[in-house]
Amino acid sequence: MLNLLSAIAALTLTPAPAAVQAAPDWSGVWQNGSKSVHIRAQRCGEAMCGTVVWANAKAKADAAAGGTESLVGTRIFQDFYAEDGIWYGEVYVPDLARSFEGTIELADRDTLIGTGCLFGSFGCREQRWTRVK
Repeated sequence: MLNLLSAIAALTLTPAPAAVQAAPDWSGVWQNGSKSVHIRAQRCGEAMCGTVVWANAKAKADAAAGGTESLVGTRIFQDFYAEDGIWYGEVYVPDLARSFEGTIELADRDTLIGTGCLFGSFGCREQRWTRVK
């Protein structure tokens, strides 16, 4: 999980606040591709945010080794605003204990795609999250 989050670190996209109605709401509980972390996405004011609500032992240990004392309860998606169907905001990467800019797109009702690049369009990665039923 944390390696995937690291892959979307160091993003260069600039957040562009816009009307929240420009993209579908992604409230709910989501798990990363390796099923090692669950987040709860919900409104935080006019924006969307995501907080870790569950993590396995390895994800917790990786976060602690990177400087994040307690992974569960950590907000990893902060202040995401919608523009043209894409959400722009800040991603906290627990194993680096740093925040970066990124995007989230709701691919379908049960799939979120987080994307980011190291520099410009270099080193781009995506991470898929699936809705927990």
